[in-house]
Amino acid sequence: MVTIVGACATPGPGHPPTEPFDPYERQNRKVHEFNRSLDRAIIRPAGKGYSNFLPDDIETLIGRFAFNLSLPASVVNNILQGNGKGATEDTYRFLVNSTVGLGGFFDPATEMGMPEPTDTDFGETLYVWGVPEGGYLELPVLGPATERSTWGKVVDLFTNPLSYALDSPENYLGTVASVSAKLSDRGRYADTIDSILYESADSYAQARSLYLQNRRFELGGDSAGGGAYLDPYDDPYSDPYEDPYDE
Repeated sequence: MVTIVGACATPGPGHPPTEPFDPYERQNRKVHEFNRSLDRAIIRPAGKGYSNFLPDDIETLIGRFAFNLSLPASVVNNILQGNGKGATEDTYRFLVNSTVGLGGFFDPATEMGMPEPTDTDFGETLYVWGVPEGGYLELPVLGPATERSTWGKVVDLFTNPLSYALDSPENYLGTVASVSAKLSDRGRYADTIDSILYESADSYAQARSLYLQNRRFELGGDSAGGGAYLDPYDDPYSDPYEDPYDE
């Protein structure tokens, strides 16, 4: 915890609260250009081909399955945040969808009127613990983040109990399903993502603004500068304007 706090840079007293804190902008822009090149050459065509090949219903099932496998990690993070209600609700949702919903391919929990999943992560846990946001980062392949959320992504690799409960190779199912769902999303929502990456006057600044304002709104209800913006990188490649499960 102390290491994480010390690793997160903090803006000076004169930094405007409505401005993004981006002390690594020069390096970030280089990573952003790498990500755009990778997306243009590999991820975008692969995602569109994958999405065109799979029927929409199958893509939806894979997305549900991947999300269901992520729920145990949300339960762990809710416990770490002291959110017993969220941990209990996510546990019930996981149990119902894993049994009645045939492993999570279907979502009877929602049809039964159960509460929405918390969809939390260790980055949010660090926020609850008081760790500062730190500087903005653009990560290779993964896209926009902050120093705090980057630490969260690292820890999240180890917080899902299923990775320890299942034997190999079954314990890789969550990773495979998640990658498949993200690739599918890149194809299904290409227009929205392309408009940010390739049609913006400054795609780096646009992605940064979308990510920071939406993430801050999700965590604290304050987007630090107006209304909430929806982050197209949150999944990291999901459409912010559509529910992928609302087919």
